[in-house]
Order: sequence, then structure tokens, then C-alpha cells
Amino acid sequence: MAWFELLFAAEVALGGLLSGVMYALVAIGFVLIYKTSGVLNFAQGSMVLFAALTFVSLVERGVPFWGAVAATLAVMTALGFAIERTVLRPLANRSPMTLFMATLGLSYVIEGAAQLIWGTQVHRLDLGISNAPFQVWGLYLSTFDLVAAGIAAAMVAALTAFFRFTHTGLAFRAVADDQFAALAVGLRLGRIWGTVWTAAGVVALVAGLLWGARLGVQFSLSLIVLKALPVLVLGGFDSILGAIVAGLVIGATEKLAEVYIGPFFGGGIEGWFAYAVALVVLLLRPSGLFGQKIVERY
Repeated sequence: MAWFELLFAAEVALGGLLSGVMYALVAIGFVLIYKTSGVLNFAQGSMVLFAALTFVSLVERGVPFWGAVAATLAVMTALGFAIERTVLRPLANRSPMTLFMATLGLSYVIEGAAQLIWGTQVHRLDLGISNAPFQVWGLYLSTFDLVAAGIAAAMVAALTAFFRFTHTGLAFRAVADDQFAALAVGLRLGRIWGTVWTAAGVVALVAGLLWGARLGVQFSLSLIVLKALPVLVLGGFDSILGAIVAGLVIGATEKLAEVYIGPFFGGGIEGWFAYAVALVVLLLRPSGLFGQKIVERY
């Protein structure tokens, strides 16, 4: 019996880890924007929805899979540069709260545009990835979740290499450290911000395809942004690695809490447990596990 209980706990934790990867995919988009501009982009969830709607609508109109991917990437690139030109550039050097409110308003504009262009019906999205479970060492794993984990790992590796070993990535890091110094040495801030919003759009496309295949492409898809917030608090707003680690931690702990603690609260603990963890982290370590500590001198 003890072995069975241990196996069950491992299966619950592993399922939570794989779900946490999906949370981390959304959180990475937040990190990209915050890392270079200091803006908490509340429109990331709407960008996920817009990317998924664009892709699935093109596929439904007969566009081949990779053609739809290329077209959606082009749309998200144009959206990224449009956001930089119409929202960020006019609000440059404004307070973080002003920029946050701008992205909050932007999220409603993007959702409204998506509704105007693609309609409000729910779309079924099939990526050709089986969701059938298979057994490994007595544990049942989902093929879809494993593929999502592999995609997330590849994306993190690519983004890490990009930030460390490319000139554009170094420019991103320079802007993140000191925008005025970056301007002083000749870096074009507008182009860098446009590029990073485009990168966030690419991340939104990947997250939108995976979440859309799991939940269906519908307007509630934009609400997954709320699941990314505890991940950001725990991992740190400026750490890609932190987003992945925190996503895994949040995913596993909320599943385990639902199974082992939930019965004492009448169930439903999975919906709010991650936020309780985030609140504790804010009290003990406001910068998160991997976030950069900000030291201010007066």
C-alpha cells in the first residue's frame, strides 16, 4: 500500500510539473518584455489569444500548417512593432504604473480587434499531437504534455543563447540595465523594443497553439495570463530560467495541494493555492527566487 501511495503521489507531481511547463510558456513572454523595458505587459494573454485565433482561422480557410505558422509570425511581428510605435514610444520615460495601465488597456484593444476580425465562436485546434497516456515505470504520462515540455525546453535554450551570444541579445541586456546609457552609446531604443515585442509575440504564438490545442481557441484563453502571475512572482520578473523553474514548482505544488490538502478545505484549492504561495514569496523575497535584487541609494 505504501508503494502504491508513493507511486500515486509521483504521478500527481509529474502531472503538475508538465502543467507547470504550460504556465511557464506564458510567463516567458512577460519576462522578455520586463527584462528589456521594465514594463509588466498585461497584454501578453491577449497576444496569446490573438496568435492562436489568427493561426486557427487561417488553417480553417485551407492554409497549410506551416504556411499558417509563417503568416501568423508575420502578423505577430507587425503587431509587435505597431505596439512599440503607437504605445511605448509616446510613453517613453513615463512611470511603470503608467506603462502598466497602457498594457492593460492594450489587452482590451487586442481582444476587441480579435473579436472584430475572427468572431467569437470557439475553434477546435488539432496539432496532430496525441494526448493519449502511456505508462513508464508504473507512471501514466501524457504525450502532449511531454511534447509541450520539450518545446518549452528548446525555447528556453534558444532564448538563453540569444541573450548571451548575439549582438542583439547583448543590446537587450544593455537596455535592461540602463536605458539612458544604452542611448548614449548609440543603441536604437525603438528598434530594440519593437524586436523584443516581436519575440514576445513569437512566444505568444507557441503558447497559444499549445493552450489552444488543450482548451480550444476561445476568448477565455486570454485569462491564462492570471496563471502566469504567481510564476513570475516566484521565479522573478526578469529571469527566463526562473520562469521555467517557478512554473514547475507552481504546477507540482498546486496539484499536490489539491489532492492532499484540498479535502480539508472542501476542494477547489488548486484555483488559489498558487497565489497563496506567491504572497508568501512576496513577503519573504520580493525579487523572487531568481530575480535580480534592486538596490537603491538615496
